[in-house]
Amino acid sequence: MEESMINLALVGLGEIMVAVGVISDLIAALGMLRFPNFFVRLHAATVGTIWGAFLPLVGASLIAAGSEFLGQYRWFMSGGAIVTAILILILAPAGSHALARAAYRSKSAEVRPKSVDHLREFLKKEGGEESA
Repeated sequence: MEESMINLALVGLGEIMVAVGVISDLIAALGMLRFPNFFVRLHAATVGTIWGAFLPLVGASLIAAGSEFLGQYRWFMSGGAIVTAILILILAPAGSHALARAAYRSKSAEVRPKSVDHLREFLKKEGGEESA
């Protein structure tokens, strides 16, 4: 009886996490449509990746761990979802940073509106934008 209550709690918590991920993906999609420039849209995409992919994967892992009908395979499914979630948590911010840096340095995306550009000032101090 006690084990089935724990499994039910795991499944319920997992479903809540998946639902929060769906809402986060919807908000990120709206941000991609409504935000004014590339860099702010990239922020919305990263928020959608972290909250819309990491959180539902952890929720799917909890759902799999609480699903007795999967037998021993529930632990494989749960472990796979956790490993994937950790990889996304590590790689998504690094990827968005690389995209933002490449767009800034290639001048393919205009930074607007801006009042101060600290990166340009730093690159000028370091010896020019082309060499840095």
